Amino acid sequence: MKEEIKNIEEELKETRIPDELPVLAIRGGIIFPGVITPLIISTARATKLIDDALVNNKLVCAVSQKNQEIEEAGPADLYQIGTVSYILKMLRFPDGTIRILLQGLKRAQVLEYTQKDPYLKAKISPIIEKEQKDISTEALMRNITSMFQKLSDLAPYLPDELPTVIINLDSPLKLADFVTHYLNIALSEKQRLLEIFDPVERLSQLVPLLSKEISILELSEKIRERVKGELDKSQRDYVLREQLKAIQKELGETDELTSEINELKTKIEKAKMPKEVNEIALKEITRLSRMSPQAAEYTVVRTYLDWLINLPWSIASEDNLDIHRVKQILDQDHYNLTKVKERILEYLSVKKLRKDSKGPILCFVGPPGVGKTSLGRSIARAMGRKFLRFSLGGIRDEAEIRGHRRTYVGALPGRIIQGIRNAGTNNPIFMLDEIDKVGTDFRGDPSSALLEVLDPEQNFSFSDHYLEVPFDLSKVMFITTANMVDTIIPALRDRMEIIEISGYIDEEKMLIAKNFLIDRQLKEAGLTKKNIKFHDKSIYKIISEYTREAGVRNLEREIGSIVRKVARGIAEGNKKKIIVAPKNVNKYLGPQKFFSEVAARQGINGVSTGLAVTAFGGEILFIEATKMKGQKGLLLTGSLGDVMKESAQAALSYIRSHGNEFKINEDFFTNSDVHIHIPAGATPKDGPSAGVAISAALLSLLREKPIDSHIAMTGEITLTGRVLPVGGIKEKMIAANRAGIRTVLLPIENKKDLVEIPEKVKKNLTFKFVKSIKDVYSVLFNSHKQKH
Repeated sequence: MKEEIKNIEEELKETRIPDELPVLAIRGGIIFPGVITPLIISTARATKLIDDALVNNKLVCAVSQKNQEIEEAGPADLYQIGTVSYILKMLRFPDGTIRILLQGLKRAQVLEYTQKDPYLKAKISPIIEKEQKDISTEALMRNITSMFQKLSDLAPYLPDELPTVIINLDSPLKLADFVTHYLNIALSEKQRLLEIFDPVERLSQLVPLLSKEISILELSEKIRERVKGELDKSQRDYVLREQLKAIQKELGETDELTSEINELKTKIEKAKMPKEVNEIALKEITRLSRMSPQAAEYTVVRTYLDWLINLPWSIASEDNLDIHRVKQILDQDHYNLTKVKERILEYLSVKKLRKDSKGPILCFVGPPGVGKTSLGRSIARAMGRKFLRFSLGGIRDEAEIRGHRRTYVGALPGRIIQGIRNAGTNNPIFMLDEIDKVGTDFRGDPSSALLEVLDPEQNFSFSDHYLEVPFDLSKVMFITTANMVDTIIPALRDRMEIIEISGYIDEEKMLIAKNFLIDRQLKEAGLTKKNIKFHDKSIYKIISEYTREAGVRNLEREIGSIVRKVARGIAEGNKKKIIVAPKNVNKYLGPQKFFSEVAARQGINGVSTGLAVTAFGGEILFIEATKMKGQKGLLLTGSLGDVMKESAQAALSYIRSHGNEFKINEDFFTNSDVHIHIPAGATPKDGPSAGVAISAALLSLLREKPIDSHIAMTGEITLTGRVLPVGGIKEKMIAANRAGIRTVLLPIENKKDLVEIPEKVKKNLTFKFVKSIKDVYSVLFNSHKQKH
C-alpha cells in the first residue's frame, strides 16, 4: 500500500490541476495537503460527484462546511479555502454508502461557483506555497517535532507509528499540515491554519496549540492516576466487604442486615432530603452497615435514621386559596371574631399573590372559653392544612422544644419536630397553647428556646438537638394562645402579632348558644331539635343566673347538663318534645348560682365599684373603706399587689392634702385609722387602674355620702390628683354591662377606646370622662356640676 501511494504521489506531481473542479463539501473534518484522509459518502449528491470524478481525472476540491449540521450545503455554507484532492480508492457497501480515501494535494481558493446541480462545481485557483528552510525554520521544526512526540506519548487516540513518520518529515509544509491534521483542536481552528499560506507562520501558530494540548493531557493523566488509586481503594474495600459478608453469613446475619440496609437506602432516596441532610444520612447508613445488630449503638443509629427518613422534607399540603370559601368556613365555625378572620383572609390573600411569603406568628390573647383553640382548628380546616396542638402550660424543660442529644438514653426530638412528623407535611398549622404559662427552672428556659421557632428570620434552619441537622419551619403557620400578655417574655412577645379576643356580651352569647352550642350538645347526646327546644329567655336566664364568664365554656356545660337530663327522660320512654322555658330552668340546673351584688351594695357609705381585667376577662371590684379610732394607720387587705397598695396610699395622701376642697376635715387622719378592703380576698389583685375607685370609696367614707352602686369607674391616679388612662377598656365595659352598671367614669384619654366597644354595650351605658379626682368628686356628689 505504501509503495502504491508513493507511486501515485510521483504521478500527481506532474498532474495539471484544471481551472474548474467539482466541489466536495466536507462535514466534521478538513483535508490537508500531503495527508491521506478516509471519508464516508452517504448523500446521493456526493455519490454522483464521486462517480463523475472517478470517470474523469479523479480530482475534487474538498471544502469544509461552516455549519456541520447542514445535510446539503450550498455555496454560502462553505469556506472559500479548500484542498484539491485526489481519490485514491473507493469502496461501495450494501447499505448504499461509499468509503473513499482522499489524498490532499494543494490548497486552493474557490473563485466562483459555476454549477449547483446535480452537485457543486467551481472555478478554483491553486495556492502556490514557497518552501524556505533556514536556521530559525529548522529550530522551529525540531521544536514542533519534539512537542508532537511528547503529545503522542500522552494521547491515547494517536497511532503508535506517528512519531516515526514525523521524524522523517523534512519539509516545513508537510510537517505543519501533518501535525495540524492529527492535533485535537476545533475545526474552526484547523480551518484558520489551512488559510495561512506561509508554512513558517503555520508552524509558529502550532506551538501554543501543542503546548495547550500537552498540558490538558498531562492533567488528564494525573486525574486518571488519582482515580485509579481511588478505584484500587474501592476494590480493596469491596474485597473486605465481601469477606465481611462471608463472615456474617456464617453467623447467620447477612441476609437480614443487607436487606435492611438496602431498604433504608431506598427510603432515603424517596425522602428527597436537602443535600447536606442526605449526606449525613448516607454516612449513618455506612456506619450501620459495619455494625453488628446486637451492638447497643445499632439501635441508636437505626432510630435516628428512621426520624430522618420519616420527616416530611419535601411534602406539603396545598393551601385552599379561595378567599370566599375560607371566609364562609370561618363564619360557619365561629360567631363574630371579625378582627381575627380578617387577619387570616389577609394572610391568604398575600399567599395567593406571592407563593413564597413567610407565615405570620399570630398570638390570640383573651379570657378562657372565647374560642382561641377552636379558632386555630377552624383556620386549619379552612386552609386545607393539617392541625397540630401542643400545650405549653407548665412546660419547664427546654428539651421539650429542642429535643435531647443522642448521647442520652431514650433521647427523642423535641415536640416541634415530633409534631411535624406526625402531621406528615412541612406546612401544618401548629398551635402552641398557653404560651403565657411557660415556666423556667434549672432545666432551662423553654420561652427562650421558642425564640428561634417563632422567628421567621431564623426558623428556616431550625436545629433540633436530636437531629443536629437544619429543618425548615418557615412554611409552618404558628398560632399561639394566651390569657394574658404580661407574663410572656418581651423578646418572645415581640416576635408575635398580638390579636386580642375579648369576652362576649350577653347578646353574643345568646347567638352563639343558638347557632353553635345547642346543636353541638344535641349531637353529643344523640338528640335532634325534634326532641328539645330552648326559649330565648331561658338561654338569657342561664347566661345571667348560672354563669359568670367572658367566654361560653360554662354556658355550654350548663346547656349540656339540660340536654343530658332530657336525653335520660327520652331513654326512659318519654316521647314528648321538651320545651325549656325560663320557669323550668331551675328544674334542670337547680337554684340560681349568681346574684347581682350591685343592688346589695346600694346605700352603703365607703363603697365604690371599680373595674378590672383578669386572665378570665373583665370583672367588677367593690372597694370598701372604713375608719376607726387610731393614730394614722392605713390597713390594706384583699390580697393586693404592691402597685395597688401604692395607689391606695396616693389616694389617701391627695384627699388629706385637699380636704377643704372636698369639705372634709383635714385632721380626720390624726386620730383615726383607715382600712381599705377589696373582697374576694383569696384572689390576687394588682395594677394601678383601681386608683379612681379607691379615691371614690375614701371620699364616700369621709363625706358620709353613699355612691350610686350603678356607677362604676376605672383609672390610675397621681399624687397631684390627675387621672391617667388605663388598658382593657373593652373587657371592662363588657363586664360593667353584664353586672347591670348604668354609668361608667373613664379617664378622658380613654375616649378613643370606645370605638372597640360593641354598639349594644354602648347603648346600655352612659360614659362620664374625667381628668382629675375633682371631676370624679363632681360627678359622684354634685350632680349639677357633672362634666362630660
